[in-house]
Amino acid sequence: MGIMRQIYGNDFGMAFYWNQKEEVTSEKVQLVFKESGFHLTLSELEQFSALIVESKSRTSCCSDCKAKATCSRFLLQTPAKQIDLAVSIDELEGIHDLVNGTIFKMKLQNYILGRGRN
Repeated sequence: MGIMRQIYGNDFGMAFYWNQKEEVTSEKVQLVFKESGFHLTLSELEQFSALIVESKSRTSCCSDCKAKATCSRFLLQTPAKQIDLAVSIDELEGIHDLVNGTIFKMKLQNYILGRGRN
C-alpha cells in the first residue's frame, strides 16, 4: 500500500488521504495546490468552498479587464484564519474545482460506506 490515496485532482492540484500503518486515515484530507498544502476536515473544506464563492463575488469589478485571468490581485481567505492567498481568476477557478470535487468524492465515499450500505 502506498503512503497516500488520491481522492481528486485537476490541473491545478490534488487532494489525498495519508495512509497510516496500512490503513487510510479519512478524518482529514491533504489538499495541495499553488505550492501550498492544507490538512482539512470535510466541514473545513465546505467552509473553504464558501470562502471561494465569496472571493469570486468580489471579482465582478474586473469584468471588462483583459488581464483579469492572470492578475494575482484577488485575496482568497482560507479556513486557516491566519492565511490568505493572492490568486488569479484562473487559480480561483482551479481551487474551486479542486475543493468541490474533493467534497463530492468524500461525501460519495461516506454515503457508500455508511448510509448507502444495505
